[in-house]
Amino acid sequence: MQERKFVESFNAAVEGFIYVLKTERNMRVHFLAAFFFLLLGIYLNFTYLETAALCVVIILVLVSEMINTAIELMVDMIKSDFHPVARVVKDVSAGVVLLTSINAVVVGYILFSRKIPFNVTMAMETIRSSPWHVTFIALILVFGSTIIGKMLSRKGTPLRGGMPSGHAAIAFSTWTIIVFLTKNSIVIALTFLMAFLIARHRLKDSIHTMWEVVAGSILGVLLTILVFQVFR
Repeated sequence: MQERKFVESFNAAVEGFIYVLKTERNMRVHFLAAFFFLLLGIYLNFTYLETAALCVVIILVLVSEMINTAIELMVDMIKSDFHPVARVVKDVSAGVVLLTSINAVVVGYILFSRKIPFNVTMAMETIRSSPWHVTFIALILVFGSTIIGKMLSRKGTPLRGGMPSGHAAIAFSTWTIIVFLTKNSIVIALTFLMAFLIARHRLKDSIHTMWEVVAGSILGVLLTILVFQVFR
């Protein structure tokens, strides 16, 4: 029972994140910008500390945008008619987003100005020599593409329903990564079986349709192959 409550709470949290993505244009802009700059940071071979700093400022901007949306909805629910204090509350919450965005720009400038201009050939070779970087890029692309797909279809969350299946995409992306990184046929077969069972479970529990599961599986495989073909 406790585990079920945890899963439900986790799903509710993800649904809240997706709701803000679907309804708030600024959140979509921030999310796509964060997605791009995180990939760029990996491409430029950021150190662990630089990557951590980039992740912190990204999360701060996204969290402040979510809090701003929650405050606006709460104010609208309590005060349906115009009130000067309600306007001040909304302005203050919007100011929080502004400050975190300015902070992100400053930190981003400090981080990226040290890497640009950069040697493209050297950066590509660095990524090619690091399976961890390539794997991380593949998983981020698959996960981000899944969220964008659900956002465009306006149905489901990455954990529950919608087009495409996020579980199937990540599972088959992981299998494809294993195919590229190892020649052990037993490990490859077991990973494929795991991915198949995950996809079948989503279909069996009526969380996804057949087409959603197939689309997620194909998306995970094709994007991962693309990333490894480019960087290996």
